[in-house]
Amino acid sequence: MTKKKGWLMLVSLILVFSTVLAGCGKGSSSSAEGGNKELTFMFRGGPDEQTAYKNVVKQFEKDHPNIKVKLVITTADQYATKLKAAITGNKLPDVFYFGSGDLKAYVNGGVLMNLSPYIEKNKNIDLNNIWKYGVDLYRYDGNMAGQGDNYGMPKDVGPFALGYNKTMFEKAGIPLPDKDKPMTWAEFLDVQKKLTKDTDGDGKLDQFGSGFNITWALQSFAWSNGADFIDSTKTKVTVDDPKFAEALQYLADLQNVAKVTPSIADSQTLDTYQRWMKGQLAFFPVGPWDMSTYEKLPFDYDLIPYPAGSTGKSATWTGSLGIGVSKKTKYPDEAVELVNYLTSSKEGMDALVKAKVQIPNMVDMAKTWAADTSTKPANKEEFIQIVQEYGRPLPANFTYNSEWYDLFFTDIQPVLDGKMSAADYVKQEQPKMQKLLDKAIEQENKSKK
Repeated sequence: MTKKKGWLMLVSLILVFSTVLAGCGKGSSSSAEGGNKELTFMFRGGPDEQTAYKNVVKQFEKDHPNIKVKLVITTADQYATKLKAAITGNKLPDVFYFGSGDLKAYVNGGVLMNLSPYIEKNKNIDLNNIWKYGVDLYRYDGNMAGQGDNYGMPKDVGPFALGYNKTMFEKAGIPLPDKDKPMTWAEFLDVQKKLTKDTDGDGKLDQFGSGFNITWALQSFAWSNGADFIDSTKTKVTVDDPKFAEALQYLADLQNVAKVTPSIADSQTLDTYQRWMKGQLAFFPVGPWDMSTYEKLPFDYDLIPYPAGSTGKSATWTGSLGIGVSKKTKYPDEAVELVNYLTSSKEGMDALVKAKVQIPNMVDMAKTWAADTSTKPANKEEFIQIVQEYGRPLPANFTYNSEWYDLFFTDIQPVLDGKMSAADYVKQEQPKMQKLLDKAIEQENKSKK
């Protein structure tokens, strides 16, 4: 009887122990098969940037084996439409790119999660070592953008510099531009005239001074002339300022009067970007995102300050994209960890910078990077100076939407064609733009309620 009881007890213990082991085994299996937390990350970019981010995400997954990242990739022109569709359809990715101009609407609409509580407890994130310009673009206190809590982290800062064809200058025997002192508008025009030529003797110009896209270049010329699209309160459109009209007219006259930039007919054969790539333009804008592509240019290029208008000071804009987290994400800690890896980790930033798709987000890394003149462009310091000293946000960044700003460029072609003066155009557009800005302010006030 005792022996039987002992045997039964042993069997019972074995069964209990087996059950415990089975339970542990089930837990381990669940952890291995279903324990991974999957994040979706939606982003955009050209081929080189897409490849760079794919590689960085793979490295993130290796370093964080409990997190899997599903990528949703689009081209730049499709991104805004697809993101808004995801928001409307309640299928927002956990982590995604967004523009600083959408910050207020996305926070007020419950789209973006407040990152500040997570950043404060994450010892790996040092906001003091990330460009203040970029960090502040994604702050919002419920009233003013640029201050308050962080609702995103800067994917990058994108200083929009001016590039020049160094080889073209050397072949023409013209002294290279000063990398520290901006040219005046008159000096800039003079050197463009010298470099606008018919190089093959067929009677047609095939080398030009510049080829600016008005949508991305006008800001630099207006600002350096003491004008702006909007006043400091962000409530009044100021394009009817005579100094603004002067800047716009200067750019239009490069084509219509001085003829140092390709005409519309010339552009139908080759657009200005293609001409720059072939070495047919002396000056052309350069962003950090261009560096990987410009490695293959058939000429040497470098960076200089934009020419200065009446202020005597160079001006340009510094773009940025933010990386935010959905307010509805199931995995906020993991999502913020991914954001951190992409924006402020040494491992992630090293890979992105080596891919030549951006400048470093971290200040100390950026200064070391810029000091290396052996890689193109040699004067990478110009990028740093733009971010630290004279770069500005695009005019619509701190308004509720950009409709008022976008309108300005919608009907501008008659000015560029020389069929309408800049002075007449800005007087015509200011009231229409003001009406849209007033509407945006009204929408913002309603969203707060």
